[in-house]
Amino acid sequence: MNLNFCSLSSGSSGNCYYLGNGSQGILIDAGISATSIRKFLRGLGIPMETIMGILVTHNHSDHIKGLEVLTRRNGIPAFTTAAIWKSVLTPRSRITSDCIREITAGTGFSIAGFEIEAFPVCHDAPETVGYRISHEGRNITIATDLGHICETSAPYIRSANLLVIESNYDEEMLAGGPYPYFLKSRIKSDHGHLSNHQASSFLADIINDNLRVICLAHLSINNNTPDKVLQTLHRTLSERGISLNGNQKITILNRNSPSEMIWLE
Repeated sequence: MNLNFCSLSSGSSGNCYYLGNGSQGILIDAGISATSIRKFLRGLGIPMETIMGILVTHNHSDHIKGLEVLTRRNGIPAFTTAAIWKSVLTPRSRITSDCIREITAGTGFSIAGFEIEAFPVCHDAPETVGYRISHEGRNITIATDLGHICETSAPYIRSANLLVIESNYDEEMLAGGPYPYFLKSRIKSDHGHLSNHQASSFLADIINDNLRVICLAHLSINNNTPDKVLQTLHRTLSERGISLNGNQKITILNRNSPSEMIWLE
């Protein structure tokens, strides 16, 4: 059975990803409005009633903006760790209690035929996780919002056949840009975001024929461009003597609109 993946939005304005198996699907984060999520899914021909769950990576608003409405109006269960739930469920939160599902990083669970495992990543939130999602021997790994790739997260990322990984900022653009010093320091820290160079260097370390799709995600609107991301990646691969043989599909995920649907056979 083919798997189909699509980014509905990827960036500091909002993050939401769809993964389906032909009959049912899940969302990873809901960082844009529920109205936009419904609209984008409808445009892709995906009925809301086929969405069986939402995986939440952390509590920043660009990852949970639409979560409350989707649980309350559509009754979609949402899955994340106890620490993340504690940070999400503020006194003003109206997330439907019977839609809350608590998970543990490192312990597998199932939704809609997918085998899923959360893993910790380094980011400046009370807790942040990535997800490895498996189906019929294929692995999809989502790893955005991480300041560096630690020993805990690296094996999950290395195992991917389809990888969504952050390439947030270009170092020169950030250094010469308008952000204040404290914000630049936060972005560059080990609990901030991955730079183009960091992402490209790690990809050069792990690239192989089993890694068939690379989706570069969460680009900064002020400190990056798609051209910068691809230039850095191709330069890094060239410096390492790595030639792509056509087996890998590399795509930059759109900030404010759905990407093309990606099929993983």
